[in-house]
Amino acid sequence: MSVYMVERDLKGISMEALGGAQKAAISKATEMSAAGTEIKYLRSTFAPEDGRCMCLFDANSDTDVKRLNDDAGLPYHKIVPALDLTP
Repeated sequence: MSVYMVERDLKGISMEALGGAQKAAISKATEMSAAGTEIKYLRSTFAPEDGRCMCLFDANSDTDVKRLNDDAGLPYHKIVPALDLTP
């Protein structure tokens, strides 16, 4: 599996809605994994000043990450391969 970064513009989102979006991503990843598509939500970073949000997923393809976000109704403008540099 590889890491993919999902770039979002969430300017003006409430903290409650942001938490709901995170829960939706986690829930959809769990659902897809249970159905046989290996995918895992890793983490998100949100910059409230300008609304940028970057979410990391571990998956076999960007197509799986796109499907997760589309099915969960989560907005995004780009999905790219990434390197997770967490120590």
